[in-house]
Amino acid sequence: MKFLATLLLILLLLAAAAGYVLYTPYGPGSETFVDIAPGTSTQGIGAQLEKAGVIRSQYGMDLLRLTQGGKLKAGEYRFDRPTPMTDVYARIVRGDVYTRALIIPEGFNIFDIAQAVQNAGLGSRDDFLAAERQHTELAAAFILPGEPLPPSLEGYLFPDTYHFSRHTTPQQMLAAMVRRFHQVSMQLGLAGDVARTVTMASIIEKEVSQDAERPLVAGVFANRLNRGMPLATDPTVIYAALLENRWRGTIYASDLQSDSPYNTYKHLGLPPGPICNPGLAALHAAISPAQTDYLYFVSDANGHSRFSTDLKEHQQHVQTYREAEKH
Repeated sequence: MKFLATLLLILLLLAAAAGYVLYTPYGPGSETFVDIAPGTSTQGIGAQLEKAGVIRSQYGMDLLRLTQGGKLKAGEYRFDRPTPMTDVYARIVRGDVYTRALIIPEGFNIFDIAQAVQNAGLGSRDDFLAAERQHTELAAAFILPGEPLPPSLEGYLFPDTYHFSRHTTPQQMLAAMVRRFHQVSMQLGLAGDVARTVTMASIIEKEVSQDAERPLVAGVFANRLNRGMPLATDPTVIYAALLENRWRGTIYASDLQSDSPYNTYKHLGLPPGPICNPGLAALHAAISPAQTDYLYFVSDANGHSRFSTDLKEHQQHVQTYREAEKH
């Protein structure tokens, strides 16, 4: 009888100790990261967490594995306050890994996005650029049958806020952005020559910032194309310089004389591909350009555009803009 009482007491003490270890909040008071490598055992994960000061004892993880089951998932986890070990275990079973926000505004080109990836701590700029040129098959669904794949994924990386873990590969990030573009294209009913629409939308995106003016600008470009006039748009010239690593922050006469197919002052028609990644408003404008007689436009001092039907009126608007810049 005495033996049973002693055994019961020991069991109660062990249960109390286990309950204390598992259910009493414990952990760091400041931001702490634990990076669990793929294939790490439960014991190894427990040892990492204990060493980082996230849990009291690594053996509690083994106990939870036995009583709760579930597969512990690799990844980087962030802990910033004391919490019960049961919660820590549940987070790792869910794969609730720490992610970094990657914000891609409308109009970012591949170089801008690659730099944003690096700034967010998600990988190197050069690795991202190499991947987006290597994995152009991600955009195959948007290319007409018989047409070659584009040289890059420019135009198909939809602007949005993404959340990626530090272990997300460039290809996985690119796939997520292209997948988002596909969702938007379905909503808009994009069909036919999608590449042409996206190329037009990318120029519209770069030319104006006012959503209400985008259809008018789209109409100007449509009218120029129909009349065999050059688009003569500065953003394509800038993009040509970026591709050739010679952009100096302003457009020079030599840029306007460049033989690049993206130089729309020198070559008729649309450039060979998008020059940035357009947002929803620019895509919508490219699909449904305004029906007008406008052939020209120029920005005014307030960030809006002045539209003209003939060159004389356009030159007057340009002169007005230059005078306003002096004051």
